[in-house]
Amino acid sequence: MNGLVLIIDDEKKICSLLSRIVELEGFATLQANTAKEGIKLLKTNDVSIVISDVKLPDVNGVELVKDIKLIKPFVEIINLTAYGTIADGVLAIKNGAFDYLVKGDDNDKIIPLLYKAMDKANLQRRIFDLEKQISQQHSFDTIIGQSKPLNEAVGLARKVSKTDTTVLLLGETGTGKEVFAQSIHYESLRSAKPFVALNCSGFSPELLESELFGYKAGAFTGANKDKKGLLEEANGGTLFLDEIGEMSLDLQAKLLRVLENQTFIKVGDTHMQQVNVRIIAATNKDLKADAATGKFRSDLYYRLSVFTILLPPLRDRKTDLALLAKHYLKEFSIKINKPQLKLDDKILSLFERHNWKGNIRELKNVIERLVILSDGDQLNASALPTEFFEFIPAENSYSLQEVEKQHIQKVLIHTKGNKTETSRLLGIGLTTLYRKIEEYGIKEV
Repeated sequence: MNGLVLIIDDEKKICSLLSRIVELEGFATLQANTAKEGIKLLKTNDVSIVISDVKLPDVNGVELVKDIKLIKPFVEIINLTAYGTIADGVLAIKNGAFDYLVKGDDNDKIIPLLYKAMDKANLQRRIFDLEKQISQQHSFDTIIGQSKPLNEAVGLARKVSKTDTTVLLLGETGTGKEVFAQSIHYESLRSAKPFVALNCSGFSPELLESELFGYKAGAFTGANKDKKGLLEEANGGTLFLDEIGEMSLDLQAKLLRVLENQTFIKVGDTHMQQVNVRIIAATNKDLKADAATGKFRSDLYYRLSVFTILLPPLRDRKTDLALLAKHYLKEFSIKINKPQLKLDDKILSLFERHNWKGNIRELKNVIERLVILSDGDQLNASALPTEFFEFIPAENSYSLQEVEKQHIQKVLIHTKGNKTETSRLLGIGLTTLYRKIEEYGIKEV
């Protein structure tokens, strides 16, 4: 079977004849006598090609092309008409039709055209499915967690995603600012266009300008040919500027022009270029304070902060820890080709007491290390890095006994339960260590 073709023509005999010709080539067909019937069949069937008469009782077939493309962008449309005009033909192609044929001239052309249209439709379908898959991978539904501060941030991001408004994402390093930026893009009307990310802290001011705006041949030594900047690469889509607070003041002035009138000048050029791009910026700095002290342009700050979203640090969303940990456990178990390990209450308790200065990025690193180093079917707390315990406060009190208990626990974990080595590191006798383990109710590692 070559694919499904929908034929729309108000003359039933012509509709049947076309259907028979097409079916002889191995295609399956559906028939409709009005645009309304055709749209209904299009929505409920896996159609690849539509052959539509221009003169239909309820709508013009040339205008119908736009409606079909809105419903299924990968479907190819061939318009047929008894009285062809150049204006109609141009409009049909402009609306997205594959071709425009005059009846009577179509006998020898329709079948070769049908095969070409099917090839393009199949390619368009693969691209559409791939884009849909990418979009789903970056949707808001993939952001893990149900805590109140996270839900508030996601709620704001969902609302602004449907607009072209500039967005400023604020939050500590590792809170997922690029993940949010991607979700905003892929749930926007620009989702079919590029998402381009640039870390402003990774380049010198001169290199950053070249990366952002591109350059003309001869602009500097080594510039042998014109180069597109990331603004051009993101045209029609979204440009994500991470660590925007690291951008030099001179470059900030040029970025301001982009935000104000969507124009820019390449390095070494004199001509202004137009671009259509949405800007999402992110920083872990206090830009408002920097703007007040002159470290950041105040006019750019107010232009960027039209819509600000604060991403919560992991320590403020501890209720999400179990969900996040289980997700990354599964991810790294698959990656490292290990059976999925269990997250026990002991490890989770340590996680909940940890400060997570590196936020989600730190959690991912810790989970990956645990998966690599743990044996059996459970995570091994002794595999946690020593520095992990530097950020775990004592529970319930700051008494000398509690601090001593916490310290003994940390050293036991570090030595993987080796009491002889633990007593040596602590500088106490083995008998004393056993007594303190019993006195404090310290669990065996």
